[in-house]
Amino acid sequence: MKLKDKYFFTLREDQRDEDSDSGNLLVKAGFIKKTSAGVYMMLPLGLIVENKIENIIRKNMNETGAQEVKMPALIASEYYENSGRMSGFGPSIFKLKDRNNKDMVLGPTHEELFAYAAKSMIKSYKNMPFNLYQFQDKFRDEPRARFGLVRVKEFVMKDAYSFDINEEGLDKSYKLMFDAYKKSFDMLGVNYRIVKADTGIMGGLLSEEFQAIAPLGEDTVIYCDECDYSSNMEISEVVRPQVIDNSELQPIEEVETPHCETIEDVCKLLNVETSHSIKALIMNVDGELVIFFINGDRELNETKVLKLLQAKEINFADDELIAKSNAVPGYCGPIGLNCKVVIDKEVLEMKNFVCGANKKGYHFKNANVSDIKYDLVGDIVNCKDGDLCPKCHKPLKFTKGIEVGNTFKLGTKYSKAMDLQYADVNNKLQDVWMGSYGIGIGRTMAAIVEQNHDEKGIIWPEIIAPFKVIILIMSTKDETQCKVANDLYDKLQSLGIEVMLDDRDERPGVKFNDSELIGIPYRITVGRGASEGKVEFKKRCEAQAEELTIEEAIEKLK
Repeated sequence: MKLKDKYFFTLREDQRDEDSDSGNLLVKAGFIKKTSAGVYMMLPLGLIVENKIENIIRKNMNETGAQEVKMPALIASEYYENSGRMSGFGPSIFKLKDRNNKDMVLGPTHEELFAYAAKSMIKSYKNMPFNLYQFQDKFRDEPRARFGLVRVKEFVMKDAYSFDINEEGLDKSYKLMFDAYKKSFDMLGVNYRIVKADTGIMGGLLSEEFQAIAPLGEDTVIYCDECDYSSNMEISEVVRPQVIDNSELQPIEEVETPHCETIEDVCKLLNVETSHSIKALIMNVDGELVIFFINGDRELNETKVLKLLQAKEINFADDELIAKSNAVPGYCGPIGLNCKVVIDKEVLEMKNFVCGANKKGYHFKNANVSDIKYDLVGDIVNCKDGDLCPKCHKPLKFTKGIEVGNTFKLGTKYSKAMDLQYADVNNKLQDVWMGSYGIGIGRTMAAIVEQNHDEKGIIWPEIIAPFKVIILIMSTKDETQCKVANDLYDKLQSLGIEVMLDDRDERPGVKFNDSELIGIPYRITVGRGASEGKVEFKKRCEAQAEELTIEEAIEKLK
């Protein structure tokens, strides 16, 4: 591509409304452009990269025997009603009506439609296994769109669905997809970890995530260097170091704690470590007031809570809901409460701890489990530094990740909901076993930029760079430079090398800065040495350039 008279622009200033390196760089480099919160245009260079990512994934999917289809983005609501997921999506699903007043949605995911399509094929066990996949826009009304392409309202997903006669068949299909995903992310050069995760609204038997390691990642990835354990924070089991407390139980004591409404303030006043206190989380769980009590050093894990209570939604309780109990915010404790109480299992092992007294300006010292009346106990907190691996009991490690892919063993959840059955060898109807597999294309692009950039701009891996090499003409008024550059451009194109020619009438500094910003892997500068058959050759990932003959530069690229 020759840049003169082409749609190409870059921005000089950092973008104030972009809160991630990848979002800022992709906008500055002219790959994407925001139209509203969480919605982006994919501009020419961005579309080239997106297509290259898709084609790598498509190749690996096709090699598994999967077949590509394309489902509609506009879907009748009844499909999600039939599967029971309409309420599960809540306000995140875009709803609309057609001119006949029929309820429609913009598809947030496509399990239901793939099951519906499979019904046309599946009659007996002889019709399986098979796997269908697509690249399609998904729509989710994110409450807080952020981090550029990481958390958006409209995005392209590669989603695939396998269909098998039993769990053994599903295991085989799952492994095929799992291996294809690993191969795809390896080819794309993504630094990732595979972790166990919560099945969430998807449901099913198993969920695993491909997490691209990046500081801005929304997920906390927990792993062990001593064994193969890895997990998302949301489901990671808490295993605490064994501590033997031989202290004797002390009599409970009510103490005055004026103006101390946080556990940190209380413990500071009483000269007690926060780990010897328990704090209250006053929550609204599906409309019911539930108060959770955990160690003062811990954080509540809402995913674990929802699973423990088999609930759909959890939020902080408002004053109206709190007023139905005798709880006193800021001074809430587990003793004498008249509402539902859930405690973390660590509390059972604590002695002589500090907690609220349900009386404004007062707390208890030396409270014990025997003083508490609770309804439920469970693992309801996040892992923290110092916790141990559930498999080998060595110290855990923590890092941040961007979820770029996920795989689910759905089992028969959607086939039951969609009445997807087959006749077995005895002509008896059985439910089909399904798997679901997704990759976020934009997220993958963003993750690659997060992992591959410097202060000057993007550093694309060669396999997905929009062009492999960029040729810069230092002076478009110099006929020799223009001829050498254009001849070199034609030669590289004839060799099948993707090449961009910056033939704009711009200052050399602008061209150098733009070439660094957009991240083309190799740069050839045609300047004063052109008359002697010399050019400057530089790799984007290296600081120094070298002078070569034109033939040497071509051979180096080949």
